[in-house]
Amino acid sequence: MVVQTARDAGKVRFDERGLVPCVMQDARSGEVLTLAYMNEEALRLTLETREMHLYSRSRREIWHKGASSGNVQRLRQLRYDCDGDALVALVDPVGPACHTGERSCFYRDLEGSTDGSVDGPAVPGEPSKLPFEALPSLERTLLARQRKRPAGSYTVELLEDSKLAGDKLREEAAEVVKAVRSESEERVAEEGADVVYHLAVLLLSRGVSMAEVLQIINGRRRSR
Repeated sequence: MVVQTARDAGKVRFDERGLVPCVMQDARSGEVLTLAYMNEEALRLTLETREMHLYSRSRREIWHKGASSGNVQRLRQLRYDCDGDALVALVDPVGPACHTGERSCFYRDLEGSTDGSVDGPAVPGEPSKLPFEALPSLERTLLARQRKRPAGSYTVELLEDSKLAGDKLREEAAEVVKAVRSESEERVAEEGADVVYHLAVLLLSRGVSMAEVLQIINGRRRSR
């Protein structure tokens, strides 16, 4: 393992300070979580322990992400760019990535109305969600419904009755097929969204995540 780690670290071009920037990205959802720096020792520790170790430029020391808070980031894969002078760490985060308690350090829109001071609070609705954020956001909402069981929740009703959830998925699938044949593109998208929602609920009722489904698609893509 030590030989392998040394060889891998040798692929990275550190700057004149001995540092390389590293973006941490959720391996399941693709969401960017935070940006920090590594020196050679932090990189070695990350590769050996499979948990993120970083270098603090202000404190001038290595720190283990989540050592005090418990919000560690478990390394799934470490990618380097074409120049070898920047890293992307694909991680499984345990808890929020940001010390403010936000899921990601990038929780503010530069052109929005949020407070621009250091650690300024988030503003509801900012930044606006982009398409790639829809599925992970949906799954987190569904998990919250499953955990809290709010009264009158349609999601909870479906989670408690897998037959009903299956029937609704079949119904929505028929609706999207009908829309494709004779309705507008907007209606096709709306019906498609209903299919995705009901599929996500049905999968959750069996403890299966969308990430697991998408990983199977990745495997099939390689074999076709």
